[in-house]
Amino acid sequence: MSDFKRIDPATALQLAENGAVLVDIRDPHSFAMGHVRGSQHLDNHSLASFIAAADFEVPLVVVCYHGNSSQSAAAYLAHQGFSEVYSLDGGFELWRSLYPERVERRALDD
Repeated sequence: MSDFKRIDPATALQLAENGAVLVDIRDPHSFAMGHVRGSQHLDNHSLASFIAAADFEVPLVVVCYHGNSSQSAAAYLAHQGFSEVYSLDGGFELWRSLYPERVERRALDD
């Protein structure tokens, strides 16, 4: 796969429950204030190590604020060789309105 697919939160939830990796590309403060439970923060500083350690066969869901920036990041990651890459339509903002029980917060120094 050299491209990504846009998916709705319900599909992202199903993928997550089946072992997909969720990455959040928002700024560290926003991530700390709330993110999809189980997601990991991904930025320019952690990108190389993330790719080096990744299983390219596991589905990957990219999350941003509203579903716009995640499309560029998903396209980049698909180009890096991930077999299944998805961009979450509506981003974290839609996710938290639909699944508030599936939002977690983390201290900034984690």
